Amino acid sequence: MDIDKLRYLLNSYEGPKLDFKERFSLEEDLEKKEFARDVCAIANSRGGRGYIIYGVKDKSGEIVGVGDTKVSEEKVQQIVTSRIEPPCQIRIEECEVDAKKLIVLTIFKSDARPHQVKHNGTFYIRRGSTTDSARRDEIAQMMQETGILSFETIMLGHVTIDMLNWDEIDKYLGSFKDLNEDNKLILVEALGIIKKDSKNEKYHPTMGGMLIFGKDVQTFLPNTGIKLYNDKEVLDLTGTINEMLDKAEVEIKRMLGDDKYPYKAIDLALANALAHRDYWDNTRYTTVKIYDNRIEITNPGALNQGDKVERVQEHDMAVRRNPWLYERLIMLDKNERYRRRGTGINQIKSLFKNQHEVKFINLLKYNTFKVVLPREYK
Repeated sequence: MDIDKLRYLLNSYEGPKLDFKERFSLEEDLEKKEFARDVCAIANSRGGRGYIIYGVKDKSGEIVGVGDTKVSEEKVQQIVTSRIEPPCQIRIEECEVDAKKLIVLTIFKSDARPHQVKHNGTFYIRRGSTTDSARRDEIAQMMQETGILSFETIMLGHVTIDMLNWDEIDKYLGSFKDLNEDNKLILVEALGIIKKDSKNEKYHPTMGGMLIFGKDVQTFLPNTGIKLYNDKEVLDLTGTINEMLDKAEVEIKRMLGDDKYPYKAIDLALANALAHRDYWDNTRYTTVKIYDNRIEITNPGALNQGDKVERVQEHDMAVRRNPWLYERLIMLDKNERYRRRGTGINQIKSLFKNQHEVKFINLLKYNTFKVVLPREYK
């Protein structure tokens, strides 16, 4: 490893992608299990490549070295291969800093998440500087980000298809006007709006189908609504994604009472929040908070692994968390919230003269994305 890179890491704090260990030993089975757990956790955590540096006290960051400890790369690779499913890509090196030997384990960014420790079947992640078992929603997030699982096409087995707005579905189908009822159901199933339960042969809406075409959506998908705040009132906006966006547009204009404000910026930020939010997180709303000097739009769901705000802005592209949902929203986009050229980030910034006052904050640790818009826009 490059010495400057190593010194940079040594001067950093432990976190989701960096762990310090005072000693290195893989002789006992318990040590091998702990090693596999730590490697699995860093591989599963969001971000780029991660590191475990041995020979450093984890509390103080003091470099103590590993002495004459020997490293067998073959043994390390064998432990990873036999104890982690699927195996992670790693590299192990011996380095010297201030006349002290360190062992640096690099865990490369993984496109095969989630990784699982075989002996107990647990998926581990890093919470800050601590290794912990992943929750159900975190495992699902990893599966969605790597394409193993899609939230939008999961069947809601407790919901009947009469909770879908079939008039809106008929409009969406457009030219398919001569379909009989059976053929229509087959087509709607093929489009991912409904699914058939193999146990009872009955159709049920998918999660995406409910978010786009559902009735009483939040009864079945709690916390998928919008909470709108100012210093005087709190509103809960419910409905399909497009219904909530229409309601939000009316209520935000009423709250701000400023005819000249670039409301399109709020509309775009909120549209992107609902299209790309992490719907596995069913504990939080998408929120709009109106302050005297700013407006904050916050949603569960940091940018996907590997994406950064600057990269998305520079290249005008980002990995879609909910591609099925996004494609349907584009096709139903009467208000040009999604069909404009370029990413929402660049579109929103373009609406303000002082673009540096528009902030996009990606909080990986809290799985949150926030847009901050200034109240002053001239």
